[in-house]
Amino acid sequence: MPDLTQIALATGFGLILIGFYGALTRRGLLRIILAFTLASTGVNVVIVAIGYMRGRTAPILDEAVTTATAVGRIIDPLPQALVLTAIVIGLGVTALMLAYAYRLFRRHRTLDIAAFRELKW
Repeated sequence: MPDLTQIALATGFGLILIGFYGALTRRGLLRIILAFTLASTGVNVVIVAIGYMRGRTAPILDEAVTTATAVGRIIDPLPQALVLTAIVIGLGVTALMLAYAYRLFRRHRTLDIAAFRELKW
């Protein structure tokens, strides 16, 4: 039976693959933005799953976890901090992409990427 880490890794890689497939096969700009956001979420799930260690506790030093026993009993907080940073950056990138899509829609009255000829080489 798979454990929680394997399920989280499979889910994360599944989200990444679905996001890349959607970004490469769709022509609507909003669907492409949604696909990139989905792939970004998958990357965050994979990072959290890799940082998880069975039997460890949260990185909080108190009476239950002393400084002397902390190395062997707590989880490394770096992957969690990286994911929190990635979530904030991803939100900003998604907002920027949506603002750009809105401007393109106002100018061209479509979100089909084939209609944006002046952006090509």
